Amino acid sequence: MSAMSTMGRGARGEPVRDVQTRLAVLGYVLEPEEHGEFGASTEDAVRAFQQRRRLRVDGLVGVDTWNELVEAGFTMGDRALYLRYPFLRGDDVRALQAHLNLLGFDAGREDGIFGERTGRAVLEFQRNVGMSGDGIAGRTTIHALRRLRPVGPGPGRATVREAEALRRMSGGLRGAVIAVDAGHGPGDPGAAGPGGVTEARASYLLAASLVAELRSREADPFLLRAGDANPPEGERASQANRLGAALLVSFHLNSHDDPRAFGASTYYYGTGDWSSGPGQRLADLILDRLTNDLGLADLRSHATSTPLLRETRMPAVEIEPCFLTNPDEEARLGQELFRRQVASAVADGIERFFGLPGADPTPHGTASASSATASRE
Repeated sequence: MSAMSTMGRGARGEPVRDVQTRLAVLGYVLEPEEHGEFGASTEDAVRAFQQRRRLRVDGLVGVDTWNELVEAGFTMGDRALYLRYPFLRGDDVRALQAHLNLLGFDAGREDGIFGERTGRAVLEFQRNVGMSGDGIAGRTTIHALRRLRPVGPGPGRATVREAEALRRMSGGLRGAVIAVDAGHGPGDPGAAGPGGVTEARASYLLAASLVAELRSREADPFLLRAGDANPPEGERASQANRLGAALLVSFHLNSHDDPRAFGASTYYYGTGDWSSGPGQRLADLILDRLTNDLGLADLRSHATSTPLLRETRMPAVEIEPCFLTNPDEEARLGQELFRRQVASAVADGIERFFGLPGADPTPHGTASASSATASRE
């Protein structure tokens, strides 16, 4: 399938058959008469797959969904895993990370990306079991890994490390490098409101307001998207990683077929088996300020697996303060005062994340995959 194409209802041909084959192997049921045609059962299967993988649920096979379909086809032992550039990705990598973490070898976040930390964990495991250490998780290493069993269920090494880092985090915003992202961009406007405001434009204005607010609090914010640029999410994540940002905040706007839909939600990195504790904490704190300070309806914080959240090496959240498709909320987004209020609430949440004295909000519950995706369709 071409990396630039997006498939949906009505598409036909070999790329559709490829998608259908991958879905069938994963256990999704498709109508036989749809072979090679993107029909209703194929769309239903794609939606179910997206929900299971905590992607944005739209029933379309774009770059993110296609990449996840490819990654889902790998199981641990299918191929040798090792550190290379670009990094290997797949469910086999995620399973390897989970095994290593539970055995006490810090493989990093269980994100399915074989990065440097995962490579070091493989090497450490090999040396600990008396193998020749080459950092390659091939057949012999996988066999040795499977022979060992964790003492019992519990958090893996990466989860414990993230929790410890969160407890150690203290101080304020002064000098802190904060990556600020404005979702979408030229050529990719995102959703549009009834008054014609695009998600790309509204998110950029919110991001600019947050940058100004953070500077006023002596932080060091960096805007990842210029007004006339539209870098891919993976490139934005790489830029934040190169900056050594303490955390990342990205603005998007929600949308819905019902123009009455309203409210604020936040998102942090998570899959069905693992989620970022610091990311969830940051998402909860920001949402608490948005709902309590501005009176926005609380649509909760949710785990999701967008490339931006998955590929960043620091706590990262996406914020959707409003529904752009709601005429009243679209109008509020056009008001500079409201945007400054949003920025102030987000900055308050960030300060609380850094451990400044203040309210410790009751955590917003982590929503189930079904409720999370319902608010993003």
